[in-house]
Amino acid sequence: MTLNKFAPSMYKKSIFDVNYDLLKKKGIKCLIFDFDNTVSSVNTKSTPKENLQLLKKLKENFKIIIVSNNFKRKIKPICDKIEIEFISFALKPLARSFKKVIKKYKFSKDEICIIGDQLVSDILGGNKFGIMTILIEPLSTKDLKITKFNRFIEKKILARLEESNILERGKYYE
Repeated sequence: MTLNKFAPSMYKKSIFDVNYDLLKKKGIKCLIFDFDNTVSSVNTKSTPKENLQLLKKLKENFKIIIVSNNFKRKIKPICDKIEIEFISFALKPLARSFKKVIKKYKFSKDEICIIGDQLVSDILGGNKFGIMTILIEPLSTKDLKITKFNRFIEKKILARLEESNILERGKYYE
């Protein structure tokens, strides 16, 4: 597998730094957000109010879907609160959840973008499937147990990406 499979289309500090107008101009109609440490911190039971407000606002111009490897019981209450759909236990980086989105909503791959905090699940999964990918910094340093293993692998990949001048942690781009 080439290193480019781990390189996001864009790299931003947070979901608030993404240029959503630019995404709309590029023809993006569906935004898939990872949940843990992208929209909500792992170490809290509630999602920051401003994050929920952003997702609600984005619903005016995009189809918003949460795609998470976490369980339904964690994601459903938040998604129900702001009336957005979700796919839980997505098994990213596998393509099954992305295929579900295309089948259900009839989007083409070039109309979908995934925004997430992990190279090994969100970015790799999106790149392998052929959709736009945006990497953001994790909301928290605390991770789920399985994510700790991914972060170990991610650290090694990041070092190789930096050596190859493909991606540098903290150097954001569009």
